Amino acid sequence: MSLGKWIGLFAFILSLYILWQIREVLLLIFAAVVLTNALNVLVERFSRFGIKRSFSVLLSVLVLLTILVGFFLLIVPPFAEQFHQLSLLVPKGIQRFSTWVETLQARISPQLIQYLPSIEQLSQQLPPLVNRLLGGGITFFSNSLGVLVKILLVIVLTLMLLANPGAYRRSFVRLFPAFYRRRVDYILDECTVALRGWLAGILFNMFVIASLSFVGLLILRIRLPLAQAALAGFFTFIPNIGPTLSVIPPMAIALLDTPWKPFAVLLLYVLIQQVESNLLTPYVMAQQVSLLPAVTLLAQVFFATFFGFLGLLLALPLTVVGQVWLKEVLINDILDQWHSAPENQTEIVIVSDTPDVIEASEEEGEKETPADIVVQEQASDDELEQKM
Repeated sequence: MSLGKWIGLFAFILSLYILWQIREVLLLIFAAVVLTNALNVLVERFSRFGIKRSFSVLLSVLVLLTILVGFFLLIVPPFAEQFHQLSLLVPKGIQRFSTWVETLQARISPQLIQYLPSIEQLSQQLPPLVNRLLGGGITFFSNSLGVLVKILLVIVLTLMLLANPGAYRRSFVRLFPAFYRRRVDYILDECTVALRGWLAGILFNMFVIASLSFVGLLILRIRLPLAQAALAGFFTFIPNIGPTLSVIPPMAIALLDTPWKPFAVLLLYVLIQQVESNLLTPYVMAQQVSLLPAVTLLAQVFFATFFGFLGLLLALPLTVVGQVWLKEVLINDILDQWHSAPENQTEIVIVSDTPDVIEASEEEGEKETPADIVVQEQASDDELEQKM
């Protein structure tokens, strides 16, 4: 390769390295963009009533803060009291479990007992597990200040983007060549539509799951049904993993009543998840945004592996946006245009000089596609700014 190509390759690798080092900042910026896109729906609704944009932004932020504070007050205080009672009940449950295991061992043949773990073995494995959990809790609280700073950063960025989204959008579009800026502007519109469709679908799923959980927990007479249902709806935001996490609190609190209730709660949540997987999700995906279940799961595993909990939380919106860019840029603009002209076309054009033959060869040849027309337009920056 020439020196210029080596320099270009080195610059490309260096850019990838820098992007990898600031990946967490990029994820926070993307989180602010997603939140801005969601709040901008409220801003546009308020603006329809003749309210200025600055006041519309303020009202939208107040609505969001009200929802978050209400959710915190609904979940944290009652759960703290119930889990305090549960901490007192756990030692009694462990003692009852050990008695049940000893009774079971007395009824089992001696040949099978040697393959079963004893109470002593379980008690030896329990302290390391407890220490690991406590260590994770200490790490969480030690990092709580950093989490608070990141949340404040996302909120500040969201407010800045909401104040004047057009200016930031024009700045992003200018990063691309002039002939492709109109195309990028169209792709950004598609991303906005896809994100709003995904948000509408996930909010609908959260509402239905919370309602079904509330009714089921009321029937089973589980404590704190409203708080449990709200938590189940919130965890729906994280598909595949969230439902597993949402069943732990109601099962734990059900232990305060009778031993059979945790299994009834587990059965209830399995039925609710079956309704969501077989009825709600296909309908929402067909109406709002098309994401295959396998793609959703693989995206969560990928982003959680490389970017941690923040990547897991933003896996779906990242996948939605990535799908739009892949479809428009890689498939429509590159792969769909990647074909060779017919061999006889070149021969006809070279052999004959008559207009009829040349026109016939042009008609049989490649026709201009919408992507080619967009590339050839080369819209000026003034026209693009007037459009946005």
